[in-house]
Amino acid sequence: MKLKLNVNGKEYDLEIEDRKLLVDVIREDLALKGTHIGCDTTDCGACTVLLDDRPVKSCTVLAAQASGHKVTTLEGLSRSKEMKILQKSFVDNQGLQCGFCTSGMLISSYALLKKNKKPGELEIREALSGNLCRCTGYQGIVKSISEASKEIEKTQEKITEVAR
Repeated sequence: MKLKLNVNGKEYDLEIEDRKLLVDVIREDLALKGTHIGCDTTDCGACTVLLDDRPVKSCTVLAAQASGHKVTTLEGLSRSKEMKILQKSFVDNQGLQCGFCTSGMLISSYALLKKNKKPGELEIREALSGNLCRCTGYQGIVKSISEASKEIEKTQEKITEVAR
């Protein structure tokens, strides 16, 4: 089937099998390797991407279902100030170990912080409920997101002061 996909702000004309999953198109056809394949059963969240700014598990979305929608991967957020702050916070607060789940965690965290600038621990844990980490025990991840939200707020305050 012929398919038009908007991934990270770029339009792609693709010819794919009609049953091809979005995660496979992202990794195989577009060579974007930041989206990981972990379980193929929606359990782990390593394949999480944004579909119209909402986190979804791309291992259970047919590529055809994403046609006409905006898909954003970790690579698409790499220039975002908020994502850079999140990534640094994950490093500084032991929010990652092996790194396999990290891309899905970062995407889910980014979506949370876009929706809720000051999430509490419960909101953070709920936002991550679809992402599994086998290494960290989550305390470092929760702390990373909490600290990133504070840093993002400081950055926004500085921008506001400069604009005055």
